[in-house]
Order: sequence, then C-alpha cells, then structure tokens
Amino acid sequence: MTTPLDFADWLRLREPADAAARSVELVDAARRRLTGDRPLVVHDLGTGTGSMVRWLAPRLPGPQHWILYDRDPYLLERAATDLVDGAADGSKVTVEVRRSDITRLTDADLADADLVTASALLDMLTAGEVERVVAACADRPTLFMISVVGRVAFTPADPLDAEFAAAFNAHQRRTVDGRALLGPDAVAATVAAFTRRGIDVQVRPSPWRLGPDQAALTVEWLTGWLDAACEQRPELAGPAGAYRRRRLAEAADGRLRVVLQHADLFAGG
Repeated sequence: MTTPLDFADWLRLREPADAAARSVELVDAARRRLTGDRPLVVHDLGTGTGSMVRWLAPRLPGPQHWILYDRDPYLLERAATDLVDGAADGSKVTVEVRRSDITRLTDADLADADLVTASALLDMLTAGEVERVVAACADRPTLFMISVVGRVAFTPADPLDAEFAAAFNAHQRRTVDGRALLGPDAVAATVAAFTRRGIDVQVRPSPWRLGPDQAALTVEWLTGWLDAACEQRPELAGPAGAYRRRRLAEAADGRLRVVLQHADLFAGG
C-alpha cells in the first residue's frame, strides 16, 4: 500500500482495523486446542511490527513465549520493543525474533510450536509457497488471519467501483520476480492444502469496516488501491483522477464508508 520507507507506519495505521476485524470465534477454537502445563509457544510468521502478538497474547491464558519471524530486521526490532503487558490472566509474555524467509521454514523449525499464527500474509504468497508453509504447519494448530479475498463495497456506490476493484485484484495476482502471487485466491488455496492433508479448517469473515472514524486509514488505503489498479491497467489513470478526487472529498466530509472483505482461518481444530 505504501513505499518501503514507510511500511512500518502503514502497518501501525492499519493495526486497529485489523484488530477490530479478526475473528474472536476462531481464537476460541484455537484456545480449546491449547492444553498443557508448560508455557505456550507461539510462532508468528511474517510478524511485521508485531500486531498479532499485541492482539492475541492478551486473549490467551498462561505464560507465553512468542517467536517472531520476518525478513526485515527493522520491523523485527520494532516488534521486539513494542510488547504487550501480559496474557489474559496476567502471566508473562516473552518474545524472541528470527530473521527468516518464512516460505523456507520446515516442520523442524516449528517443532516446539503449540500454535502457529500469521496476519495479512497469505495473499502475498505463491501456490508453491502456500504448500510449503502448510506442510511446515500441518502437525500443529494454525491461525491465519486478515487475508484479502477480492471483495470491496463502497457507500455511496460509484459506477467505476467494479472496474477499479477488478484491476486491483489482477494486480494482487501479478507475477513479481518470477513469483505468481495468489492474492485473493490464497485463502482457498490454503484451505485446499490443509484439506488434502486430512486437516479440518474453519473459515470466518474478517472485514474492515471503514467510516469517518478511520478517515486516515481510508485515505491511505484508497490511494494505494487506486495506484495498484492503475499500475495494472494504465488506461485507467485518466478516469482515476476524477474518481480519486470524488472519493477523497467524500472521505473528508465523513460520507464515505468502505467494507473491505478478508477471511480468517483456523486449521487443526
């Protein structure tokens, strides 16, 4: 959505919307699988600035140790220094960071995991990468949250909404450095990969609901959404100018509302 230099700021801007959208029902399903008398070990894949640990750790009981994976050392540093106060019952939560390409993790890397988590990750993977991630996670409860599914609804509606949405979805499925990204198809591919291994999967919606109280996020998201659509289809650059001005004016006036659909899944429960 933003340039690499301000990616951490984008992650922090979207964090409240992610938190409001995530499925508490699937957290309950995960919690029922977490038993034992030792500290809970959670591996968080593609952790970014650590939003998942800040959101989930206070919803899980008992002492916890989180292992945070990302390729970006700056994001890992941010995640390690912005911690939660404690677990649901006040128990201590500790973290360690591992700079790693999560698509290369194996079952052995996750051997001590009681739970594997990720947020806003799957849609950035290829089909082969999803297969490798699922293979690594297959023997343990897995909670993947906030994956785009390619559906967005605006109020008020505009005749150009569908065309820009289709172009954005095509951009999400683009090929980058030889990698054919799954984009909105990632959730279905992940469910299929778990199912082929005989693992039950539950899927729940986790939509962003953006209105006047999220104006800054709406503007940032809309700008990135349109830029991606025009990158995919340059001929849309002309109509995008007037569309952008209309939408930003509606956001400034508090009239624009956006429902951006995501999906959460829990495997192994």
